[in-house]
Amino acid sequence: MKNNFDSARKTIETELKELQNLLHSLDENFGRAVDEILECGGRVVVTGLGKSGLVGRKISATFASTGTPSFFLHPSEAFHGDLGMLRKGDVVLALSNSGETEEIINLIPFLKRLGTKLISVTGNKNSTLAQNSDIHILAGVSEEGCPLNLAPMASTTVQIALGDAIASELMSRRKFMPEDFAKYHPGGKLGKRFLKVKELMHKGEEVPLAFENAIMKDVI
Repeated sequence: MKNNFDSARKTIETELKELQNLLHSLDENFGRAVDEILECGGRVVVTGLGKSGLVGRKISATFASTGTPSFFLHPSEAFHGDLGMLRKGDVVLALSNSGETEEIINLIPFLKRLGTKLISVTGNKNSTLAQNSDIHILAGVSEEGCPLNLAPMASTTVQIALGDAIASELMSRRKFMPEDFAKYHPGGKLGKRFLKVKELMHKGEEVPLAFENAIMKDVI
């Protein structure tokens, strides 16, 4: 029996639709968030739980490799000593589709006490997290694209796209160049595209020398 992959196509169509909605929803709060990150004297600390946490790790990694110092903070571990990783001047980017993730809500007073700024990304502008943030970016979806409309699919796709959009805007405003990217990403195929011979070559005493009449097995 021929399979038309109806469920698969529906998922992709839904995610495309929600990405279009995100594209047209970028507003002054997005700009304020970018400004806050540019002007802060610290790092961008990304936090989230569950699927939002996995997305947060990716966003933080993208920030770090494109010129914005960043790391991921697990909200549960924060209560067991990891709050010590934060310092005044840091910006916390909190991801929660519902805006009601208990572990993140409980973090809010401690984040403020430490002198950090809180930017939240949720799907509900009236949520507890949104209402208690310095800046809130709405990134909600009308449906997930899951056959049951339960598993996070479109919502996490939108979160990733929003994180990439923030990173791209930061790169543009900082005039981030390929040479800068090479400094933070020297490994892999991408890094090798920008490496120069002088960065890999051995020099001076590092260069092994042998007499021309030396026996090969002795040289090796």
